[in-house]
Amino acid sequence: MTTKKGRKHSGKRPGPAVHDDFVQRNFTAPAPNAVWLTDITEHPTAEGKLYACCIKDVCSNRIVGWSTGERMTAGLAVAALRQAIARRRPRGTVVVHSDRGGQFRARSYVAVLKGNGLTGSMGRVSAAGDNAAMESFYSLLQRNVLDRTRWATRDELATEIVIWIEHTYNNRRRQRGLGKLTPVEFELAFADRTDQAA
Repeated sequence: MTTKKGRKHSGKRPGPAVHDDFVQRNFTAPAPNAVWLTDITEHPTAEGKLYACCIKDVCSNRIVGWSTGERMTAGLAVAALRQAIARRRPRGTVVVHSDRGGQFRARSYVAVLKGNGLTGSMGRVSAAGDNAAMESFYSLLQRNVLDRTRWATRDELATEIVIWIEHTYNNRRRQRGLGKLTPVEFELAFADRTDQAA
């Protein structure tokens, strides 16, 4: 498996959690912008590794924020989080769940959470199931993009990741768990139901 999730911390044991686990493997949410999941994945190119950080809305499975880069830094996680906030402009309580990677424990990342009224959440050490719904998205990304060919440049791979997320996954890939709707269609239908109930 080329998405080397198990080795992304270069052998270093994750540090102590800076947030409690508010998800507890319950990957459901009553509405969009209630629970977001995030994680970082990596893939080789001829130029070296490309890292990608994505944020997924648990209710609709929509990828609401992403960033790519040649280094796995806190800045990568912060960029994805800032994009999600700018796009969604969430109101009320939003739980943002991650593993205990240093990028998600960094002061800069925690500051963005707190500065925007978001609630951080972290799973346990070496417990992949604590973020299984995010892992399932990365498995799809691996099959549909990462392992499709040998990538010459980071820019080439980054472009394909973004196209697949925005054009295919969010807008065209129908999901059984969403009643055979795409993430975008599901959110539109949810908004219509909410308006009708108001």
